[in-house]
Amino acid sequence: MMVYKWIDVGAPLTPEQEAELDELSKMTDDDIVFDEDCPPQTPEQLKKFKRVNPRPKKQAAS
Repeated sequence: MMVYKWIDVGAPLTPEQEAELDELSKMTDDDIVFDEDCPPQTPEQLKKFKRVNPRPKKQAAS
């Protein structure tokens, strides 16, 4: 069975969403927990990183 959920991106945030975003904004890199499945990346690895789905180029408004 498939479940569809429609999200209205123009709707205002709920108090729960605002609280979650507030907590996330307070996090630092030191709060990240790395493990064997997700180790930290070296600077060399980060230089080679490429997005799987490149962001679309913005078109100028006419």
